[in-house]
Amino acid sequence: MRHGRVVVVTGASGGVGRATARAFAERGARVALLARGREGLAAAADEVQRAGGEVLVVSVDMADAKAVDDAAQQVVDAFGHIDVWVNNAFAGVFAPFTEITPDEFRRVTEVTYLGYVFGTRAALRHMLPRDRGTVVQVGSALAYRGIPLQSAYCGAKHAIQGFNESLRCELLHARSGVRTTMVQLPAVNTPQFDWVLNRMPGRARPVAPVYQPEVAARAVVHAGSHGRRREYWVGGSTVATLLANAVVPGVLDRYLGRTGFDAQQDEGAHDGPGNLWVPADGPHGRDHGAHGRFDSESETGSWQDWLSRNRGRVGLMAAAGGVGAAVTAGLRRRG
Repeated sequence: MRHGRVVVVTGASGGVGRATARAFAERGARVALLARGREGLAAAADEVQRAGGEVLVVSVDMADAKAVDDAAQQVVDAFGHIDVWVNNAFAGVFAPFTEITPDEFRRVTEVTYLGYVFGTRAALRHMLPRDRGTVVQVGSALAYRGIPLQSAYCGAKHAIQGFNESLRCELLHARSGVRTTMVQLPAVNTPQFDWVLNRMPGRARPVAPVYQPEVAARAVVHAGSHGRRREYWVGGSTVATLLANAVVPGVLDRYLGRTGFDAQQDEGAHDGPGNLWVPADGPHGRDHGAHGRFDSESETGSWQDWLSRNRGRVGLMAAAGGVGAAVTAGLRRRG
C-alpha cells in the first residue's frame, strides 16, 4: 500500500477545495475531504480515487467546533496522522451591508472565519505532538482590501489574516516544527457565484481578471510543501491590488465605490440555490464541480504564480546571468 502524505481539505466539495484535493491526489497523497454537501463530496472522492489517491470523506459543518475536532480524529484514526491541513471552506452574502441580517452576518463569520480557527485548532492538536505539519489558510486579496457587496466575507478574510499572523508568531516563539502559511488568491472561476445568497438584481460574478481553480490549487499544493514562507500571492491582479492598497487605499475606496457594484454583477436574475444555511447540492441538488460559469474568460496560468513558486530558481538564474555578463564584460576589456 502506498503511504503518501496525509492531507485534509475543507470545503472540498466544490471550487478551489475540489481542485486542490484532486491536485494533492495526483501527487500521491491520502486526502480527507471535509464539507457539508454529500453529492459534491461523493463526486470529489471519485475524482481523488481516479487521480490515484486514497480518500476519506467526512461530512461536517466547519462552524461546529466539536464536529471539526471529531473529523480530525477520524482522519488520524484512518491514516495515522495529518501532514497538511488546508482551510478553505467559506460562505457569503452578496448584498450591501445594510441588507444583511445579523444572523446572516454571524453565519458567514462562523463558517468563513471561525471555521478556519476551529480547523487550525483541530490540526494543531495532532501536529504539535509530532512537531511537524503545515496549515495552509486559503485567503484572498480581500484579506487586505475590502470591496463593496461582500462586507461579511471581507471581514472574515481580514480576521483570518490577523489570526494567522498571531499564530505564526507563537509557533516561531516556540521553535515549533509546525508551520502555517496563507495563500492570497485573485478572482477564481468557481460555482460560488451561483450559490451565494444574493440580494442584488444581477447575477453575482467575480471581478476580472478571473483564474481557473487549478491555478489556485497549484499554489495551495506548493504552499503545503513550503510552509516556511509566510504568504503566497497568486495572480498579477492580487499583486497589483495589494500594492495599490498599501500605497493609495483612499484612491481604491473611491474607485471601488464607483465601479465595484457593476463589476460584480452580470445581466440576468440570480436563481442559485444559496448555501448559507444548507449545502448547495442537497437535499435535492446536484454536484457543482470545481468550475463556475466563467470558463470562456478564465486564465489557466499565472506568470506571477510561477515566479512566486520558483523564486529560488529565478534568483539563481538572475545571479548566473549577472556572473555571465560580468565575465563577458571582463573578457571584452581584456581583449
